[in-house]
Order: sequence, then C-alpha cells, then structure tokens
Amino acid sequence: MLTKWAAAIAVTACGVVLGAAQPSFPTPPTDAPTIDFPVPSAGPNPGGGSAPSIAPVPPTGSNGKPVRPPGVGAPPLPRSVNVQLKVERDGSLTVREQVIVQARQTMTRTAPLRIGDRVFTVRDPRVDGSGTAAVEGDNLVLRLGEGASTVQYTVDGAVEDLGDHQRFRWQVASGWDSKLVLVRGSLLTPRRGSNFTCLAGAANTEDRCESALTDGGSVLRVVQSNLDAGARVDLAADLPAGTVPANARFEAAGTTAAAFALTPLSGTGLGVALLLLLAGFAVLWRARSRDAAALGADVEPVELLDSAAGRAVFASPDGVLPGQVGTVVDERVDPRDLSATVVDLAVRNYLWITEVDGDWQLVRRNPADDALSGYERTVYTALLPEGTESVRLSALRATPPDVSAVRAAVYGDAVAHDWFGRKPTGLGPLVIAGIVVFALGAALTVLLGVVGGPALLGVALAVVGVGLVLGGRLMPVRTERGSVLLQQIRGVHTYLNTADPDSVAAADREVVFSRGLPYAVALDDAEQWLTRFGALDSAADGAPGLYWYATQDPVAATDQQRFTEQFRAFLTGLDEVFAKA
Repeated sequence: MLTKWAAAIAVTACGVVLGAAQPSFPTPPTDAPTIDFPVPSAGPNPGGGSAPSIAPVPPTGSNGKPVRPPGVGAPPLPRSVNVQLKVERDGSLTVREQVIVQARQTMTRTAPLRIGDRVFTVRDPRVDGSGTAAVEGDNLVLRLGEGASTVQYTVDGAVEDLGDHQRFRWQVASGWDSKLVLVRGSLLTPRRGSNFTCLAGAANTEDRCESALTDGGSVLRVVQSNLDAGARVDLAADLPAGTVPANARFEAAGTTAAAFALTPLSGTGLGVALLLLLAGFAVLWRARSRDAAALGADVEPVELLDSAAGRAVFASPDGVLPGQVGTVVDERVDPRDLSATVVDLAVRNYLWITEVDGDWQLVRRNPADDALSGYERTVYTALLPEGTESVRLSALRATPPDVSAVRAAVYGDAVAHDWFGRKPTGLGPLVIAGIVVFALGAALTVLLGVVGGPALLGVALAVVGVGLVLGGRLMPVRTERGSVLLQQIRGVHTYLNTADPDSVAAADREVVFSRGLPYAVALDDAEQWLTRFGALDSAADGAPGLYWYATQDPVAATDQQRFTEQFRAFLTGLDEVFAKA
C-alpha cells in the first residue's frame, strides 16, 4: 500500500514540475488544426442491430480487477479536488467536482456567490456520495464526509458580454475549510477561448496558478497544489463575441456591500461629519475651560450697594436674586437657596416674620405681584396658598409643602436669563437634537442599505448625532453669561466677608444689612454677616426693630444680639422644612 501511495506522489510531483516548467496561458495559433470525429448516436443502427456503445470499459486482469493502462495516473490523493467546467450553449456553466476526503474527517466548502459587484446563481446542487450541497444566502455550501464524493450543479452568471468579445469567470476552488493537496480543473467551451487567467491564493492576490495549459482539443487544464484553506483558484477566459448568451449579473447599486462601500460621496459625508465633530470638540473644550476659569480665577469684591443721591441703593450683579445665587454656583437648588428666598421675600415686604410663643409665623404682608419672578411666586404660593394669611413654622415642619415645582421654576428662570444653557436635571437642546439626528441617521442608514444607496451618509449622520448627545452631556450647564455671573457672585462673596458697616451711613445700615442678609444666607455667609453687623442700631432710622422681623418682647426688638440668636434658630428650622419637602 505504501508503495502505491509513493508512486502516486511521485507521478503527481513530476506532473507539477513539468507543468511549472511550461509558460502559463499560451494562446493557441489561429490556424491550429481541430480534431472532429463522428460520435455514434443512440437509436437504431442503420446496418441492423443496436448502436455501438462508446462507454469505456476498463480492462481487467486475470484476477478480475481493473488494470491501469500505462500512463494513467495513480488514484487521487486525500484532500484533492478535480473540477470539470463546461460552458453550455445556453450560457450556463455545468460544474462537476470530484472531492476526496480523508478517512474519519470532513471537508466543507463555503463558496461565495457574490464577488465584488458580480453575482452568480447556483441551481440544482446535488451530491453523489457522503455529504450535502445547498445554496445558503450568498454562498454555495458543500459539506462532505470521508471518501470520494461527486458534486454537480449549474451556474448562471459566468459569462459577461464586453462588446467585441465575451468574458468567462468562475472560481474553480474557494472557501474550503481544509488545505487542498491538489486541485485540478478543466474548462470546455463551445468555441476556442483565449487570454486565459488563472489566479491562486488568498482573495485579491495576483499570484498565478502553477499550471494552466490548453490541450489539442482546446480544453484548458489547470493544476494547483497545496492551496491554503480559504484560498481560491480564480479562472477567467475570453470567448469570441456571440459564443453563448451572456448572463453576467452585477448589483453594485443594489447590494448591502456596495451600499457601505467608500465612494466620493460617502467619503465627503464622513469627512464633513469628522469636521463637525472636531469643531464641536473645540467648542466643548473652550466652554469647559471658560467655566473652569470662572470657578478658579481671582476676583475682586463686587459691592451690592450703589450710591444715588447720597443714599445707599441695593443692586445685585445681573439682577440675580438670592435664591438663584446658590443655584448658579453649584448648579442645583438646595434647601438653603429656598430659605434665602423666604428671607428675601420678607426683606422686600411680601412676608412678615414674627416670633409667637417660641415659634415663628410667616404672615402675608403684600400679595405676589409682577415684580416677583416665576420661582418666587411659586415659593410664596407654596407657603401661603390662596386664602391663607399666615402659617407657623411648626406647621410647615409637620406638613412640608411640595416644592418640586419651585425647583423646576428656579432652573427655568436660570435658563430664561441665559445663565444656564439647559436645566441640570433635563436633557437639554443639544442632547435632544443629538437623539433626533441619530435616529434620522440610523433610519437613513437602513433605508439606503436596503435600496443600495450610499448608506455611509446615514452612518455619518448617526455619528454626528452621537457627538451631539455626548457633547450636550459634557457641555457645562452654565453659559458664557452664566460664567461671568459666577465670577461676579464670587466677588459678592468676597464683599460679604470684607464689608465694613462703619463705611455705611447709620441711617442706611439696616437696609444694607437686611438686603445683604438673603445673599449671605444663600452663600453660607450668614454667620459672619450677622456677626459683622452685631452692633447694628435698628432704631437709627427712626423705627425700633427690623422692619421685616417682629418679636413680642419690646426690649428684644432693639437687641441685635438676641435677634442673631433667634434668626439662627429660625433659619435652621426653615432649612429642615425644605429638606423634607
């Protein structure tokens, strides 16, 4: 047995060497003789009797076994393929593959039927032997078991019309999951072919087959040994014009692969998307740098007072209110921000705070009018609903008001003043726009992929949408105007820590103290602000006590130290109310 295999290998190696020594793809001379001989037809014999048979019968020896005539090759090697191709007169290609699979092993071929924009169709695949053959999607799939199997099928789309000639193309071998020891193929066409091209190796490589020669009968025979798994033997030939009906099919504009191919149009779209992303990154970088500078840069004190006609007039930077100050700084509405709003409403004569039996009472003093901002009216209504003239702090502790609308109103006011580009708790216009753009890009990608258009344009649009979403989430909540205000608020904080009460006229000190107190509360500077104005004479303006705060003890009305202690307790209780709300 080993001797037979050794002989087979030797014969095969000699054939390969001799084939390699010949020039590839010789074009036969036009005057080459042809050999035509009559083939007996089936049916009655004119001379009587049945028609002679042309089926070859191998000779047998004395033992009854077939005898291999001299010159006949050895049995095929395992993992070898012999392919016979015949171009029929209707333009179809009939294929017969003889595959030898090694014992106790299997071989699978997944042959692509879509190569670039060229589309082939396989019909009537069948297997004589151990295995199956079927068309699965864009592939011809052969699954073969051990031993010898013969696969037959018909291919449409192998002949292309190029005007003055036709072009045949088919991959003799491709997509095998095993390395092939030997591939032999033959191509028979109705008329003599020319300009044969046989490529072997991985897809898109230009390596020639080991041997591709035509015999005297104009049959092209190719040989390739040691073909790697997944590699192909790609065979092409020119045929005279009109040899057979051309049936090549191309679907460059209607295939998914073509839809996602990089074209000048889709490349331009991707380039524009990249430029937009780079521009967006630059804007994001600038905005975050600006916001970081607003938080860390050195600032000068910003006074809350302005002198007009010799009197101190209160003026906050950009009209910011106490309840908005803390929100601009930390981008959230804290209980202390709402407490500062209540104090500010009292200072501005909308509420009156009075001590009652160890408790505090908020009393309606003036109705909410158009001078109040949206969130201030919401706070006012939450504390004193329509028909309620007063409420005690202890009652608010027991049943805290719903301030969810207040928080939303504070954020809304910040956006309306262009201090915030979006609500910190919301998506924001950039994110919403990004979601819409991404959805449009995804839908466009699917649509163009189905109809075969430049689907990469949809991908580019979707990428821009993703960039908008990420940019919208990373973009600082504060706008450029908000960053400027933040620096001014930090200057107000510096002023509250350095203001000298003695520099203010005695008659104006109560107003300065009262108007500045809500800002000190919002910025957590209430303690030092109360201490700084501890020597305040609230009767210096002609009326004892603070005009917005009352006590039942007439002596305590002018005692600033006692007010400081009571106000601290009131503020703590008010913070608890809003922390529970």
